[in-house]
Amino acid sequence: MYTTSSISPPFIVQSLFKAKRLTRGSRVLLISSESGSIGLRHAKEGGGNYAHHASKAALNMVGKLLSLDLWDEGVVISILHPGFMRTEMTAGVDLTSIGMTAVVTVTPDEAAKTLVEWAEKLDMSKSGQYWAPRGPRDIGTADVAMGTNLPTPLQLPW
Repeated sequence: MYTTSSISPPFIVQSLFKAKRLTRGSRVLLISSESGSIGLRHAKEGGGNYAHHASKAALNMVGKLLSLDLWDEGVVISILHPGFMRTEMTAGVDLTSIGMTAVVTVTPDEAAKTLVEWAEKLDMSKSGQYWAPRGPRDIGTADVAMGTNLPTPLQLPW
């Protein structure tokens, strides 16, 4: 998990930059998860799944650091939670057992559409920030950790 989520991304981004494949105005989307937010962890959700949560938290830090390194070059680094996707891997997950009864699940196609729309509007003002483009409906602990009547898109706490 760490290799995929947090070790490979800086090497890939730096290699693309050095090869001049990332130039001013380029946008890099790092696909994280709300599970990487320390601020969203709450007793309602419980603990466990340490490697997954920690690897996503590490990816969030990688994204922030890359944004600082590439800011002067005008390369946007966006860290995103695309929503809880229903795939073969997550088919057996009982969301109610982890306190996520209000979360809306998305298909990979729906998440991809949202990410493309996000990328098309993305500029340097959001570089290095952590977002849920679909808003609080995708965050199981948004209400208890951040309050109610939250905006969409939603900037997530680290």
